[in-house]
Amino acid sequence: MEAYKVWVRKNRDLVRSLESLANGVTWILPERFANSEIAPEAVYALLGIVSSVNQHIIETPNDGHSLASKEQSIPWALVVSILKDVEAVVEVAAQHFVGDDRKWGFLAVTEAVKACVRLAAFRESGYRMLLQGGEVENEEEDVLEDNQGVKTNGVPVIYPVNGHSQNGHWITTDGPDGKPGIISKSLEGRAVAALNRFGQNAKMLSDPTWMSRLQPSPVPPVMEIEKPTFATIWSSKGVSGRLFMLGEAVHIFRPLVYVLLIRKFGIKSWTPWLVSLAVELTSLGIHSHATDLNHRAGKVHQLSSAERDELKRRKMMWALYVMRDPFFASYTRRHLEKAEKALNPVPLIGFITGKLVELLEGAQSRYTYTSGS
Repeated sequence: MEAYKVWVRKNRDLVRSLESLANGVTWILPERFANSEIAPEAVYALLGIVSSVNQHIIETPNDGHSLASKEQSIPWALVVSILKDVEAVVEVAAQHFVGDDRKWGFLAVTEAVKACVRLAAFRESGYRMLLQGGEVENEEEDVLEDNQGVKTNGVPVIYPVNGHSQNGHWITTDGPDGKPGIISKSLEGRAVAALNRFGQNAKMLSDPTWMSRLQPSPVPPVMEIEKPTFATIWSSKGVSGRLFMLGEAVHIFRPLVYVLLIRKFGIKSWTPWLVSLAVELTSLGIHSHATDLNHRAGKVHQLSSAERDELKRRKMMWALYVMRDPFFASYTRRHLEKAEKALNPVPLIGFITGKLVELLEGAQSRYTYTSGS
């Protein structure tokens, strides 16, 4: 396995090219969207799992110097990616063996597992926003700027024993002549600070008065940054932080609620469609209300660039609702058929349009209901 990891890291461009080629070929496999054909979907899912594992290997640092706070016993992002690929196979197999109506029970179980994994990833990340449904780790800290201009991430800061934190640096009391010294929190900054201190000590060796003051000092232990617990976040972030956590939890459980309602009312009912859309709007509304509360309290909750992009992505995923029944059967399909008939006489364009409509109808019946989170 280690040899395979080394090979993937050295040939990452080749690996990605092969994955793209293989995934593209699976879309044109015969009977890709046939109800009784499981093998093509299993092949596509297997390629997706291999791609996720390779991406995890590439993104995982291999120098052994990663911070203890970023170490995870379980790669939750990889687990979420694998579950999404497995879910497609579960759906096809359930549709083949038990039929369209009874397959939603199996999908509900799969969605429940995904929701539990996403909750675990949410907790592991320090209760930060999940990116792409938990498939991407959120390593950027959201910034909270109060009315004094002090920026924090809304979590109590853990200070070193012999100093405090100021403007993103550790302020220590062990500088030359007992004066405060500034040490950056990054590894590079600490290394430069250590070199500067070594140079100061070398100069002091020429002064006899300093010889008696030079005593071997023990190396301070490396302090691990503890991840905030649920109780810490709940008590430190106030009402706005609690609303943010509630909005994220609502977003995590939205697919499970949607599938359970489809299982109860059927795919042609408007109830699952409307409730799922309402849950999406509720999650976004809670996030917006949390930000407004910070503004009213004189604080500005600054999301990271990745989190802002995630909110935009979630809004774009609302477009999937036009591909979900009963909206698709009532409106979208009719417009697609009109476009296909209008462009069918045009050479090449008509052929491409027909294939595109065929792919959309095949993907609509299988992927749009459990996507978008």
